[in-house]
Amino acid sequence: TDASTSPDAVKRSHWCNVAYWEHRTRVGRLYTVYEQSVSIFYDLPQGNGFCLGQLNLENRSETVRRTRSKIGYGILLSKEPDGVWAYNRSEHPIFVNSPTLDIPNCRTLIVRKVMPGYSIKVFDYEKSCLLQHTADLDYADGPYDPNSVRISFAKGWGPCYSRQFITSCPCWLEILLSNNR
Repeated sequence: TDASTSPDAVKRSHWCNVAYWEHRTRVGRLYTVYEQSVSIFYDLPQGNGFCLGQLNLENRSETVRRTRSKIGYGILLSKEPDGVWAYNRSEHPIFVNSPTLDIPNCRTLIVRKVMPGYSIKVFDYEKSCLLQHTADLDYADGPYDPNSVRISFAKGWGPCYSRQFITSCPCWLEILLSNNR
């Protein structure tokens, strides 16, 4: 029998990797997600998931330290049949951008603010398939990953904020979705 189709192989396939960034610096390794949902939080003695408080970086700025302290319970990222959802468990807003939240062929970046206690579908599988077939590559400014989501903790970015780029945000996540949904 083919080992790749065994139940154990199916269980072990990942649906996303999570990268944690502080401004332009990736901190720590990629965190691979196998379960249907994952908690991404700052520092909790109980529970499992991706604990950002355990990631060390020398010479961390005061802005990053203050923002990290606001992450708290963080987010719950969940893979559902219709897409990927993020639930804001923090006491501060999160800010989200993904290809399926943007308006097709619009040159303006759309960043959604999600208040504490609310959730948002950060990635829509059906819309993603449509976008990949109709995407006009002339609109892409720089590297573009149609299967990624960016989430910033406590600080927004884009045309409505003083920070124009996510790399100006003190603490943010890059969710790299795997193609095998």
